[in-house]
Amino acid sequence: MPRLPKKPCSFPGCPNLTDEIYCEEHKKLVSQQYEQHGRDANHGKRYGRQWSAIRRMYVQAHPLCERCAKAGRYVKVEEVHHIKPLADGGTNDESNLIGLCRKCHAEIHAEMGTRSHNETVYSYDGNHHS
Repeated sequence: MPRLPKKPCSFPGCPNLTDEIYCEEHKKLVSQQYEQHGRDANHGKRYGRQWSAIRRMYVQAHPLCERCAKAGRYVKVEEVHHIKPLADGGTNDESNLIGLCRKCHAEIHAEMGTRSHNETVYSYDGNHHS
């Protein structure tokens, strides 16, 4: 099956091409910056042992990235995403979760323009709704 062409890394000024949002060189740096400066201080309170169990059960029931599967690609789930963020009143109910690969998860956050989810509710029916 043919692969999509690589695209430029999203890190400002980076000339590298990648299949993802950031090249290998900048992926770790961006993640570290986010953990240090962008993540909500209450993150640990919302994502504890209980979330780990919910996430594990969801991945067992939905082992493929749901966004990729709709496009005819079969990619293993790497992230479980809250359709309506917990910060906006979302819950850990299965109806509010979607299994995604890292690429799709990053794309959703890039489309939203934020990692904190404060402005947009993501209603997943296969398309992004603002």
